[in-house]
Amino acid sequence: MKTIIIAGGTGFLGQILEKHFSSKGYFIKTLTRKPIKKNDIYWDAKSLGNWTRELENTYALINLTGKSVDCRYTEKNKKLIYNSRIDSTQILGVAINLCDNPPIIWLNSSTATIYKDSINKKMDEEHGDIGDDFSMNIAKSWEKSFYAIKNTRTRKIALRTAIVLGRAGGALTPLKRLTKLGLGGYQGNGNQKVSWIHQEDFARAVEYLMNHESLEGNFNLCVPKPTDNKTLMRGLRNVLDVPIGINHPVWLLNFGAKLIGTETELVLKSRNVIPKRLLETQFKFKFTNIEEALSNLIKT
Repeated sequence: MKTIIIAGGTGFLGQILEKHFSSKGYFIKTLTRKPIKKNDIYWDAKSLGNWTRELENTYALINLTGKSVDCRYTEKNKKLIYNSRIDSTQILGVAINLCDNPPIIWLNSSTATIYKDSINKKMDEEHGDIGDDFSMNIAKSWEKSFYAIKNTRTRKIALRTAIVLGRAGGALTPLKRLTKLGLGGYQGNGNQKVSWIHQEDFARAVEYLMNHESLEGNFNLCVPKPTDNKTLMRGLRNVLDVPIGINHPVWLLNFGAKLIGTETELVLKSRNVIPKRLLETQFKFKFTNIEEALSNLIKT
């Protein structure tokens, strides 16, 4: 039985991956600050400890550690967002090199937010424009930290993941709630692109990258054709059978974001990202139509 260690695996994405890989016969261990389950292992995500021994003879290490960006970008939160990503990545790199038999592959989280806001230009791994603001600089620093330490016996992949749509958390949960309240109109002008991926395809893509020994480097995890905010919200209304949805102008979004402690960037930035490298390797998506994906997630 092959072992997969998921660092920071107690959250939304970690639970998706644990369920997927457990069903495939893998043995899953989770590195977490708050061990609860039998296979949870304590670590503080910044220093070496007893957890490092768990990496020996492990098939794959998946690092999902990082404070959620669904918060106000105060100086305190910015520091936590940065440190949680960089510290965990750096210490995992050190721990791998201390192993006699290190993990065969290390997949580290990144984000599709690394690319500039774009309506018309499609951002792929080779030609995408990487910009210069807080979110993009976090992503750049994250990947720089990942690749800075040389792990010569371990294959490495950075997962530039777009919005993962899932049944039990993530972005879909608040959007469903808004829609059911009649507030499921578009945000801003509604033309901003939305790069997304169904939870099943997210897990399948991670497995695909893990098991194809020739693949390494940066991969965008998202559907081949992004939708836009208007289409996303219309699809939600259709699936939930809600006939109306009030639109949200930018001034109202700014006001609401302050009330609930988040940033408008999460809904207003145009993410026009495509998975060029996945497509070139012949990966096949199960869900590429946004309304079909929403129906599958909500009704099944």
